[in-house]
Amino acid sequence: FAEGIMMCYFGSWAVWRPGNGRFDVDDIDPQLCTHLVFGFAGLTNVTWEIEVLDTWNELCEDWGRCAFNRFTALKEQNPNLKTLIAVGGWSEGSVDYSVMAADPVKRKTFIDSSIALTLAHDFDGFDMDWEYPANRGGAPQDKENFITLMQEMKVALDAHGLMLTCAVSMGKGTIDTAYDIPAMNQVFDYINLMAYDFHGAWETFTHHNAPLYAHPDDEGDAIPFNVDFGVNYWIENGASPEKLTLGIGTYGRCYTLDNSHITGYYAPAGNPGHQGPYTRTPGVLGYNEICEYQQADPGSWTTVVDPVMNEPYTYFLGNNIWCGYDDAASVAIKADYAKNKGLAGTMVWSLETDDFLGLCGRKFDLIKTMVEAFDGGIVFTTPE
Repeated sequence: FAEGIMMCYFGSWAVWRPGNGRFDVDDIDPQLCTHLVFGFAGLTNVTWEIEVLDTWNELCEDWGRCAFNRFTALKEQNPNLKTLIAVGGWSEGSVDYSVMAADPVKRKTFIDSSIALTLAHDFDGFDMDWEYPANRGGAPQDKENFITLMQEMKVALDAHGLMLTCAVSMGKGTIDTAYDIPAMNQVFDYINLMAYDFHGAWETFTHHNAPLYAHPDDEGDAIPFNVDFGVNYWIENGASPEKLTLGIGTYGRCYTLDNSHITGYYAPAGNPGHQGPYTRTPGVLGYNEICEYQQADPGSWTTVVDPVMNEPYTYFLGNNIWCGYDDAASVAIKADYAKNKGLAGTMVWSLETDDFLGLCGRKFDLIKTMVEAFDGGIVFTTPE
């Protein structure tokens, strides 16, 4: 790992998934990533402290499963590994963070409790995933208050030699309202670009979860909905490339086609794709689910790499599901892109939807491919 950062998020709720989808701390390969990020802790609007969201899984008290401690103990198997605790995420929303960030007393309560939790479980740092300041019910002044909160957090973390990172939006409208980029560039060690969820079943047509470049038919507000635009926009507005990690998704966004004869980009699709057995969320399939489906019935799944796009899509006319996702070839292109842009490395959401069991190839093939492409050599040669 001499060269690139590999920032890997862990969605800790995957421990409750059935069958081959179940993924726990012990399923993480400690040699895979430079940084492991535990998703997620939250914020309680009762006391304004950091909140453990799944106490029985994450803590040791009351015969709990000790996930935090087991997660940071992965460092024993890789002395160079850094572990971080992430706070926020999509489900936590924005409103409580907005209220907390506006009040110096609430900020101090949140920061003090966050430092205590980080130290108690031997994390190496703190990852702020407020989604998003000044959006989703937040207030316009969040942009400024987010910086104040993070400056105060940085002082507290620095006293203990701990890292501060964040995960951020790649949507132009969100960036413009949420982020004072030059100030963020000063305060964060790394800024993780969530370069996915550009399109999905909230729209009425098929498109890719994470297009590297615009599709020729993109127009109007949709023209910036791609990875390249977002990376350039962050840099042009004051982010140092060497602080940015390029987020790559190990999942697809899926639709139900309206018409089985119209199957390309911008095909009419009024509904989300059927939920998968593990992620159990309409409109989303993990790469592990997609590759298992394709392997189980290879003759019925059609996979296409449109020459105008870097990423594949796949569809199955048995139930008209259509998914735009990333495979080994497309994540290699994205990691190479990140390298050529001078970024710090890559980030992945998330460990538990890669092919971690190796049912379709080598274990964690997408993450290994990212590292190999960014670092420019075969890294993972150990037999499995």
